[in-house]
Amino acid sequence: MSLLFPLRIVLFYFLLAFTAFAWCLVSLVFAPFMAFRARYRFVVQNWCRCAVWLGKTLAGLRYEVHGAENVPARPCVILAKHQSTWETFFLSAYFEPLTQVLKRELLRVPFFGWAIMLLKPIAIDRDNPKAALRQVAKQGHERLEQGAWVLIFPEGTRTPVGQPAKFSRSGAALAVNAGLPVLPIAHNAGMFWPKAGWGKRPGTIQVVIGPPMLAESEGPRAVAELNQRAEDWVNAQVSQLEAQGRPTP
Repeated sequence: MSLLFPLRIVLFYFLLAFTAFAWCLVSLVFAPFMAFRARYRFVVQNWCRCAVWLGKTLAGLRYEVHGAENVPARPCVILAKHQSTWETFFLSAYFEPLTQVLKRELLRVPFFGWAIMLLKPIAIDRDNPKAALRQVAKQGHERLEQGAWVLIFPEGTRTPVGQPAKFSRSGAALAVNAGLPVLPIAHNAGMFWPKAGWGKRPGTIQVVIGPPMLAESEGPRAVAELNQRAEDWVNAQVSQLEAQGRPTP
């Protein structure tokens, strides 16, 4: 690894922060006058593409997507592995328009949070899980009816490489109630953009989009079965990716 690589990481974070601040200011001026889909493209998709490009150019974070043919024509519930910040950028750029479940404290961040509020996020109180589940069910259903993808990280938080976590049933319940499939997504981004620290490891992130999964029955049993099926598929794919992929030394 080049001795200049740490300087490139510093430059990466500087440009990431600078472009986020500048784009949030621009978005707060122009985005409120746009329709939702155009607003999403203007506020989120363009900047997230920039973030992914910065990661590739300065930190060597390349990527490959497998299973793109599995993406259904109609938006549904995305259940994705959560290991790093990279997949948040990537998935927000790849699917549009997209809304995601996030902690409501993020909306209080000056400029950034104000811009996010324009995009109809599902901002939950993690300290009140019962209310959060009801909110995801209600607002998630509304977003799906409006033609938006709903991104849920069912583990609830970023998990370290090699440590799978149980999936929350909220995403599966939302899909079952809406009569739509879940779209499972696995990746190994945590091997290159670790959860802890500022360091990055150059290499090629593998993203695997699985086949859409529909419930095979009805009621609570259908939710539990669909959730377990998605969890098993994602964990199996991630384990395989982690066994095969190694960061560049």
